[in-house]
Amino acid sequence: MNARLQSRLTRTAFWLAAATALVLAELPKPPSLPIDGFGDKFEHILAFAVLALLGAAAYPRYPLARLGERLSFFGALIEVLQALPMLNRDCDIMDWVADTVAVAVVLGVVAWFRARGRSRAASLAGEAA
Repeated sequence: MNARLQSRLTRTAFWLAAATALVLAELPKPPSLPIDGFGDKFEHILAFAVLALLGAAAYPRYPLARLGERLSFFGALIEVLQALPMLNRDCDIMDWVADTVAVAVVLGVVAWFRARGRSRAASLAGEAA
């Protein structure tokens, strides 16, 4: 698959996942999911871990710290919207904390892999010289 198509697909997947997370979080009565038995925090962690991974893949040149900041803000926005009485949802700051921790962990792992790949590439370039 060519790089341009792969980039377009990962960006589409990221934005679809973000839209899905937002819609599911704001529905007055969200559909039941197979992962419901693991609890609300697990759902938050899974959603934001996936968003962080997709975001890092979709925007590889975007600074990871800024991506993390934006995803954390997105999680906070979801919680603020859930505080609206018309949605009949609960706003919980610990959900935002779970979102942010999941993002930080995943982006930390991504940063580690990227640094490892750069050092390996530099090592191989040094051997070839």
